[in-house]
Amino acid sequence: MPTSVQSATEWMEMEGHAVSPVQTQEWSWVCPSSRQTGVPPTYQCSYQTEQSGPANTGPGPPDSLPTPGPAGFQGPPQRHPSSRPWNGVLSAESVSKQVQSPVEGGSPPASKMPSPVSESRYGLDPQLLPSAVHVMKEDQTEWEGKVFVSEPPALLPPLSSTDCAVEDRGNASPRFIRCTSYCFPCEGQVAQQGHLPLAAIVTPLAQLHPTEPPVPVCREEESVKGCSECGAFMCPAMNWQCCGQRFYCPFCGKLTEVSWQFFQPADAQGRRLDTSRRAELSLGSYEILESGKGEAAGILLAIDVSAASLRSGQLKHICQHLASFLQLLHREEGTDQPGVRVGMMTYDHRIHLYNLSPALSRPHMMIITEMDQIELPVQEGLLVPLKDCIHTIESILQQIPVFDAETVDTSLSHELPVSTGLKIFQATGCPGKLLMFHSSPLRQDVQKENYSGFFSSSKTKEAVGGAWPGHVPFLTGGGLLSYSSLQSEVEGARLSWDLRRTVEADTAYRVRLRVFVNKELCVSGCYGSIIPAADPGCVAMAALDRHTCLAIELTHRKPLDEARGMVIQVALSYTSAGGERRTRVHTVSLPCSRLLLDMFRKSQAETLLTFYCKRMYCAVVERPLQTLREELQTEVTQLLACYRKHSCTTSVSPGQLVLPSFLKTLPVYVNSLRKSEVLLPGLRSSIHQRLQMCSQVVSMDTRNTVAHFYPLVIPLLPLSQPDWVEGEAIRCSASSLEPGGMFLLYSPPALLLWVGHSVPCQAVMELFGSASFSLLQSGEIKMPELDNQLSVGVRNLINRFQSRSLFTLMLRVVKQGEGCEEAVQRLLVEDKSPNGGASYADFLYHLHVNSLRLFL
Repeated sequence: MPTSVQSATEWMEMEGHAVSPVQTQEWSWVCPSSRQTGVPPTYQCSYQTEQSGPANTGPGPPDSLPTPGPAGFQGPPQRHPSSRPWNGVLSAESVSKQVQSPVEGGSPPASKMPSPVSESRYGLDPQLLPSAVHVMKEDQTEWEGKVFVSEPPALLPPLSSTDCAVEDRGNASPRFIRCTSYCFPCEGQVAQQGHLPLAAIVTPLAQLHPTEPPVPVCREEESVKGCSECGAFMCPAMNWQCCGQRFYCPFCGKLTEVSWQFFQPADAQGRRLDTSRRAELSLGSYEILESGKGEAAGILLAIDVSAASLRSGQLKHICQHLASFLQLLHREEGTDQPGVRVGMMTYDHRIHLYNLSPALSRPHMMIITEMDQIELPVQEGLLVPLKDCIHTIESILQQIPVFDAETVDTSLSHELPVSTGLKIFQATGCPGKLLMFHSSPLRQDVQKENYSGFFSSSKTKEAVGGAWPGHVPFLTGGGLLSYSSLQSEVEGARLSWDLRRTVEADTAYRVRLRVFVNKELCVSGCYGSIIPAADPGCVAMAALDRHTCLAIELTHRKPLDEARGMVIQVALSYTSAGGERRTRVHTVSLPCSRLLLDMFRKSQAETLLTFYCKRMYCAVVERPLQTLREELQTEVTQLLACYRKHSCTTSVSPGQLVLPSFLKTLPVYVNSLRKSEVLLPGLRSSIHQRLQMCSQVVSMDTRNTVAHFYPLVIPLLPLSQPDWVEGEAIRCSASSLEPGGMFLLYSPPALLLWVGHSVPCQAVMELFGSASFSLLQSGEIKMPELDNQLSVGVRNLINRFQSRSLFTLMLRVVKQGEGCEEAVQRLLVEDKSPNGGASYADFLYHLHVNSLRLFL
């Protein structure tokens, strides 16, 4: 039976950690600027990964790093599992003891496979720096078999990677709302001084834990109405007064009279007698089902049939996969259900619509030649229940590959079929999904605009919006999937899985998201896959699913009341796939404090990473990349300098690095973000590839964002159990990869399997069915289903990753020593990256130097 607890253990509340330089003959390095600064020339780096010290990220390429200054790092000694955790500043004397007795001190093992990209330019041992995977493992161990109770005032939740159930007792689950800090400063000046962003990461339709109950649904006519002044919905943060006759709204500060139909007495603490029986009064998350029902969602297929598409050979395979998928969908539909409505159109340099009405003896094809102003010739028969048109669509799909190619070798811009599809949905009065299959060369619209971001230049360039087909899906809650050749068995299987996942995904349509906060605060920004609105607190979207995540930035207007705290409410109004109009409400109540230290002590690095990622990636097209990287580094440097100056309660020397306890992984996360292909493009990355990656990552939730910027590296040999757990990951460094092992690297949407050249032949046979390493082929593969523990365990692990991914993951085998190994190097974020990004150790060094300069 799981144990119910409210927060993590007390040691997680410590204020900070310090790292000190020590003079020693071992592992020494010379500080380049020691002559100017007067700092002793040699320092020891033996920071223990088992300790909860800082884990930082740093700047981009080495040439962008600031000039080195005086710094050295020495971490606290490893604690015995049964001993109390170390809290405070470690002296040089205790460090010297640890160096003299490495066995007793529990020093980590030496690097397994030394690599130049893993080495620090300044002599720091990367293996002795704080470990992000160790932090995840500690958190998983802390919450193993327990339940996090989410109730006001909010407590610091488990990490997003931790497998832990959540119980809603008045605050929304952290799966729905995560805050950069769970204690907001009362004064806006304090918030600016701390340089810690005040934001909420919102995933309104997030998937719940298997042991958690679904979000309760209450009917609109039976639920207690919210504030009549500001429109906020009823929630536990409403304070009932006058024996339950009215309530105080924390968002606008007004009183609202309750109608006599919903009146219930309230006690002296402002709690109504029926609180436990009403979800809107007792829970942080609930859903309102509105009266009335609209049209169910439909599916519209748009297929490129231009001459180039016919010559490519892809069109035949597209039609075959579509026919097979529609047959599968038809068989799974119940006979007593109306079924999904399906429509179809094709296009070359014209639009071809099909009337699929079952009343016709054969489908009618209608051609639209006037592209300037598209008008639908008919409205009936464009969207028809699948059970009534399955045979008609199959007949059309069989004939499409044998169409005579037009003499004009041109195709439409991909935006015109999208506009036509929108008109069809509007004419039929239903929402839906447009699945567009484009296989001819992309057409670039000739127009001049200033895009100074992705081109790393302020010169005017040709716009890429018309050439990159992912722009419209990015802004409408969809996505862009690319396939090299559907003739391949692997790519064909991926298309089939993508079709199924796209159609069957629970999707919200005609979305309107509203954010309510205390009147002393305002919503200053909203970042994600959205069209920016004039009011960032009210955003309209075409569609949204359980993977869609937004970042909401907050700013002070007036000082907050420390006694009342602050409240965030997110209301998502949408139309379900069945045509029902619903509103999902999430509310979180947070404490406030006048102390800057409380804001740092209640923050989480992974939430800050998610916020920084969304804010930066939403600006990459319009702003220079170097400016974005510099702003990110400056902001993190100022954050650490502020904590050192105003919040650190322990006396520290200038050579000591001090970090807030829960931000010890922030440097390694930020460094990975700064040197990502989106912000620091390599020579082999195209603009389209970076746009594609940006559109995928900016929509990710916290868990997938962390996995993307700090990939999971999992040793597969030996496989101790068929069900792998997150705590078994190792550091993202080349020194972690053994030539005699196999390692799975997961960084959504990438999934790589690195095979060392000395791997046992038996392991290769059990996993791939190949006799030896030399016979194993690199590239994308479909994992063979073999009956042994290794094969079953690896496939279970891949399926686990697939369950949380928006896209179908395809396994890519990478053999040690081959040219394709660069794909693995890009995921080893603690090392120097192929695009020139700094290593974790070097960035941590310069981060400390810069923060020390600001402090002094």
